[in-house]
Amino acid sequence: MSFINGAVLVLSGPSGAGKSSLIHKVVNDLGECYFSISTTTRSIREGEVDGVDYHFVDEEEFKREIEKDQFLEYAIVHGNYYGTSLRPVKKALLEGKLVVFDIDVQGNSAINSRLGDITTSIFITPPTLSELKKRLENRHTDTQEIIDRRVKMARREIQRVSEYEYLLINDDLDVAADKLRFIAKVARFKKSNEEINEFVQNWEDL
Repeated sequence: MSFINGAVLVLSGPSGAGKSSLIHKVVNDLGECYFSISTTTRSIREGEVDGVDYHFVDEEEFKREIEKDQFLEYAIVHGNYYGTSLRPVKKALLEGKLVVFDIDVQGNSAINSRLGDITTSIFITPPTLSELKKRLENRHTDTQEIIDRRVKMARREIQRVSEYEYLLINDDLDVAADKLRFIAKVARFKKSNEEINEFVQNWEDL
């Protein structure tokens, strides 16, 4: 299937890195985009909206979608399922949009295996683990047990930074947002292998 003119931007990083804050800050500057909304089995949090922040489903429904091969990628994180529905992603790419993913490191690997030629990946993190822990505690949304689990997960995730094209240290939100805008613009220039092959075939027009 041709994805010509579409491109993918992957944003990963530990919980508490500020990915959502960065996305909200730059969303109006990215042009024609589709923000991929993950499907999850975790409970909805105060202030979240179904269909905007996530598609919230129960575990039984999620597993049915797995059986139908309707996820581009999925994973179990902190005891809950998270996945990316394939249909809207294909549609957005065919329309030439920049598809933005906010996913974990496992999801990044899955997307790269399917759409790597048109994917730009960014790992977002605070400058230190202690800063990350402070941000998690200041959110007041998780128990100490969950915070400890997130910190443990972050230690593992940081070891996979080399799998990403860019490391974005979110120390100052405005500065990080400017860098994200720039990388997103560059991401649109990526060409799929199919588009490159088509160009090469047409180049020798003698």
